[in-house]
This record gives sequence, structure tokens and C-alpha cells, in this order.
Amino acid sequence: MNKNRIAIWTASVALLVALILVVPSALKAADDDSGTVFKLLSEARTQAFQLSTDAAEMESFTMYYPQSLAPETHLAALGRIKEDVNVMGRQLTKLEQARATALPWQKVAIDRITPLLRELAGNTTAAIEHLNKNPKDVAADNYEDYLEANADSASYLSSLIADFVDYGKTKARLERLTNRLEVEPKAK
Repeated sequence: MNKNRIAIWTASVALLVALILVVPSALKAADDDSGTVFKLLSEARTQAFQLSTDAAEMESFTMYYPQSLAPETHLAALGRIKEDVNVMGRQLTKLEQARATALPWQKVAIDRITPLLRELAGNTTAAIEHLNKNPKDVAADNYEDYLEANADSASYLSSLIADFVDYGKTKARLERLTNRLEVEPKAK
């Protein structure tokens, strides 16, 4: 009996080791492509937060002391926002290139990011053009409108991307727990 127990125990351990080695690598291979998209979204979250911070700071220029800052200060802040938008644009290009391997929820994220980033680019360009034509007119309503729209859009974009990244983390955790607990969700 002891030999049978040892043989069963040895076979069980060997099977467990094989499962531990084979199953995660198979799951990882299936998730690698969508994992790349997730990584890009995580990077975009950080970039969108920086854009949101810079846009909120820029909006505060018009709210608290529009005439007290030199136009060069406004242009420098707009330059930072422009660079933030450009960085986000490059990130969006990478996301679009990886779209074919993205999970459905990741494709939705890309689709929702795109128009917001275009709006931010348009408002930033319009604000820069306004200041280039009228450097001393930092209190103009249309200029303030561009900055307010940018701050609102950047804040929403940052929040949206963060929510999608959180969703991805939560979804992955749920799938890991489902696999670990061997619980299959009920079909609807």
C-alpha cells in the first residue's frame, strides 16, 4: 500500500507541476497581445494625467490673474500642453497599431480616446493661434473658452483612461480568481 500511495503522490505532484508550468504559459501567450495594449493604455493614463494637470494650471491663469502674467508665460504653458497632446497622439498611434490584437473593451477605449484627443489638439491650436495674433489679449472670451474646454476635456480624458485601466485590472483579477476557484460564470 505504501508503494501505491507514493506512486499516486508522485504522479499527482508531477501532474501539478506540469499544470503549473504549461497552463500559465499558454494563458500568457494568449494574453500577450492584449497585454501590450493594456501596457499602452497604462502609459496613456500617466500621460493623460500630466495633460490634465497642465491644462488645469493653464485654465487657472485666466481665472485668477489673466492680465498679470506675461503672454510669454501663457505661450510657454500652451507649449507644454501642446507637447502633452503630441505625446498622447503618439501613444494613440501605438494603440491604433496594436488594435488588431486588442480585446473588445480595449478597442472601445481606443475609440473613446480618439475624439477627445482631437478636440484637445484643436483647442490647443486655436489658443496658440489666438495668442500669436493677439499676444496681449489673454482675457478674451474665446481664448478663455479654449482653455476651459481643454481643462474639461483633459480631465475627462484622464478619468476615462484611468477607468479603462482599472476595468482591465479588475477583469484580469476576476478571471484569475475564476480560474483559481474553478468557478464558471453562468451563461445568460
